[in-house]
Amino acid sequence: MSGDTSAVHAFVMAGGVGARLRPLTADQCKPALPFGADHRVVDFVLANLHNSGIGQADLLVQYEPGSLIQHVRRTWWQHGPAQRRFRVEIAPPRPGSGACGYRGTADAVHQNLFRLDAREDEPVLVFGADHVYRMDVRPMIAFHRDTRADVTVATLPVPLDAASSFGIVEVDEQARAIAFHEKPRHPRPMPGRQGQALASMGNYCFRAGVLRQALAQCIAAGEFDFGQHVLPRLLATHRVMAYDFHAHRAPGLADDEEVGYWRDVGTLDAYFEAHLDTLGPSPRFRLDNPLWPLMPAQGAQPPARAAGSRLSHARLGSGCVVDRALLQQAVAGRASHVGPGAVLERTLLLDGVVVGEGARLRNAIVDRDNVIPPGECIGFDAERDAARFPRSAGGIVVVPRGHFAAVPIDAPSHHAPARMPVHG
Repeated sequence: MSGDTSAVHAFVMAGGVGARLRPLTADQCKPALPFGADHRVVDFVLANLHNSGIGQADLLVQYEPGSLIQHVRRTWWQHGPAQRRFRVEIAPPRPGSGACGYRGTADAVHQNLFRLDAREDEPVLVFGADHVYRMDVRPMIAFHRDTRADVTVATLPVPLDAASSFGIVEVDEQARAIAFHEKPRHPRPMPGRQGQALASMGNYCFRAGVLRQALAQCIAAGEFDFGQHVLPRLLATHRVMAYDFHAHRAPGLADDEEVGYWRDVGTLDAYFEAHLDTLGPSPRFRLDNPLWPLMPAQGAQPPARAAGSRLSHARLGSGCVVDRALLQQAVAGRASHVGPGAVLERTLLLDGVVVGEGARLRNAIVDRDNVIPPGECIGFDAERDAARFPRSAGGIVVVPRGHFAAVPIDAPSHHAPARMPVHG
């Protein structure tokens, strides 16, 4: 896609508490959660901006930002050659902003407008950091300019019966937004598509002057949120357009992938299912797209190894060792170890988890700092699991961080590693 976007500025909202993802977010924000063995959720928006040629992103952090900041500084800090460097700046609440810090998404950008050096008509991006998707931002910017929009909202068609879970953008025949509805019970369908409505993806493109003016007005009125306050205010006075994300194909999209794949991983079940969407020989969403790369987490980890193991639709992070075990629809994170005779079915191991010999896990998410004892069974006895662990609405068992304290367990064998189908 042509067009120089190196001067386009992006604000990335990365301060989410992620309450519906507890206990995984008890001590880290939602964008910092590991994803796909070697990545974190924030990597998707940063990869989309970087691969689209955006020059700088300000990462607006607030809730438990420590691990997120560490990851970004190791992985994304001034990435790329000098002639096309992508710089990520960490932007916490300004001193003196009070105990609550950022009071909402609009307040977060308002506090950081001093970072924005853009003329009145230049595009400015405001994107979320907690979605899994692949997006070339350049067609959205071109659409924004071609339609002479003051604001462009990235949208995605969703079935009417699912629309009550999203913020819905009502549009006219020319894709101009005429109303916003937050999780409506009875949404109106899109023009020409009776079975679908347009859901907001939480990604916006503003004219810089409009952004500055709108934020000043909203903050003065005690209104602090883009979706609830800024955009509805602008509908009556400005040209707000809806960009249909489903209408374009990102570079490298495979024939068997889902067109317009986008997932809000804001619940335990959504986070779990999005992982499964990346597995197998024909995944709905591929993580290894050479034309649209994700940056792997940095660190001195050796390649993953498996000895005498069976892996089916599994993904292993760097430094992971699997010793004579069975993994089916499973993701084992960085520096994790799976011992002899262990069985993992529909299971996510986050970074550094150790699974003891003969343990069996099914329909489970295991957080960091856990050493699963030999012979342990999780996901097979609902009553016993419910007495010990949190469970998602869909029945996924979550083992909180440090639930199984580190106790001496024979480390998995490192001898005679065999090649394994990491993505197969």
